[in-house]
Amino acid sequence: MSEHQQELDLRLWMDQSLIRRQNQLKNQFIQLLEAVGNSVSNQELSSFFEQSKGKKISKGNDLLGFPYQVLDLVRVFDYQSGLNIRLLNWFGNGFFVLIFLGEKVGLNFETLYKSGFSLGMVEDPWDFGALIIENQVISSLENHSLNQKGFKIWIKKINLESNPEVNRQLVQNEVKKILKMDLNLSD
Repeated sequence: MSEHQQELDLRLWMDQSLIRRQNQLKNQFIQLLEAVGNSVSNQELSSFFEQSKGKKISKGNDLLGFPYQVLDLVRVFDYQSGLNIRLLNWFGNGFFVLIFLGEKVGLNFETLYKSGFSLGMVEDPWDFGALIIENQVISSLENHSLNQKGFKIWIKKINLESNPEVNRQLVQNEVKKILKMDLNLSD
């Protein structure tokens, strides 16, 4: 056997109880994302951002070694004039709300900070390792000039509880607060 290959963990592979628990948990989070997505109409998204492409749930098995699920709302990913609201459930790391703003799209920085968001200081808006694991963010307005050129990515961790209904309400309220903020669009 090559020195880079590890032996197969056959006990883990055959642990049906563990696999069922993990799949049940994944399904519960998909239900949460679906409920939040269904609580926002496409009309509300278009009223907030005219070019909205609606909503979409995606999932994967390996984001830096951990499964993940996302709900994207608005879904315009243009670095100049785009906007996206992403709910990220990243197993082993937490649940996050992210707001991607193209260079010509803005939200009030003070409002975002007061709502618990931090400004990501990353070159790639989808570098979740840098944003979350390395915590490359600005968490306060003090001593920082926010004349950042280019896109902006705002992030907020949501502390979930074991009660699915409480979590649905909590996450839904976060999305509704964002959709009530005033956008600043520049040409």
